[in-house]
Amino acid sequence: MTVTEAVCTETGRTMAVGTAARELQLKRGEFAIAVHVGLVRVLVQQGGGRPRVRREEVDRLRLQDGFPEALRDRVHTVGTAEGAQLLGISPDRFTRLARAGCLAPITFYLNRYRAVVWLYLAQELAEFAARESQLLVGKNPAWVRSRLEGGADLRAHNWRSRRIERLMSLTEDPWARAAVLAGTLDPVQLAEVVDDPYERAYLAKIWPEPAFGPTGSPSAREAMRRLMQANEPDEMLWRRVGLIMELDNAREARPAPRPGDERRSVPGAGNSPGNGLGLERGQEPEPEPASVSEPVQVFSPDPVFGPVPASEPAPTFVPVRDCDPVRDPAPDPAPTPTAAPEAALGLLARLGLRRRASRRPCR
Repeated sequence: MTVTEAVCTETGRTMAVGTAARELQLKRGEFAIAVHVGLVRVLVQQGGGRPRVRREEVDRLRLQDGFPEALRDRVHTVGTAEGAQLLGISPDRFTRLARAGCLAPITFYLNRYRAVVWLYLAQELAEFAARESQLLVGKNPAWVRSRLEGGADLRAHNWRSRRIERLMSLTEDPWARAAVLAGTLDPVQLAEVVDDPYERAYLAKIWPEPAFGPTGSPSAREAMRRLMQANEPDEMLWRRVGLIMELDNAREARPAPRPGDERRSVPGAGNSPGNGLGLERGQEPEPEPASVSEPVQVFSPDPVFGPVPASEPAPTFVPVRDCDPVRDPAPDPAPTPTAAPEAALGLLARLGLRRRASRRPCR
């Protein structure tokens, strides 16, 4: 079977994500959440191209009991006011529980004031009410009050953690896993851990795209990446250690592509804009070619451009702040790493060496 025949055969068994969303009677935001929580398995060709969904996957979901209402209920999201009403508490208490880390957002959108509005799965809130009913009445426990008095706000941290965990669980490719963790560090920290500009360019290139392709303004997408970045020292250190481990695995598996590694001539490459990495024009690193007939599972929702209420105008900029009237303090420390002590010490020592090396003046 030729490559063209393989692509045609695979395409015949799959459909575009937009078609899948229509057949499942889901809006784009609802479909993205369904992918996020693992209800819908999305495929993409390794050789490139837009994500697709298998026909068997759509048929499986359509044959489930209660379709489509049951599927919609599983991806239904609510904001603070509706979530508080669902739990039978005040919006202020709901916000306090969310800031303390008891409730984890699933996605967010921007209101007319360009502030982040967190959304929660209604099904998860109902499960929380049945499991932690003592948190809904009376005074908050001491540990909740302690976190709030210390200025904790774990909403962004919890959203980021569950998103990263989902991304990491859907790929076994070490470079793809490293790319997920690279997106959690700012450019300065990333350069300290990944000092090779070609590796950094490759990590940026293979970052998983949204299921419906890039949407929104460039500034909104940039702010989305900022929300993905760790903003607390312990979390930053944990992500750096994780990135070092994945990079070690990736470099053992295969090197990152460099100029001249099976280069393919691209018409007009000499007119391509610079990449900001000090590379010559036309010398962008290319990923290693792979068979386009081998689909792999990817996670690709983009919560920013998900369930935006129709009454809200389309946002043009995403500031990293919440819309709650309470001042946003720094979040609580992230969970401590669970790696073996000997391995962690070795990684931390290497991390310190890399930082010192990056600050050493050139002679």
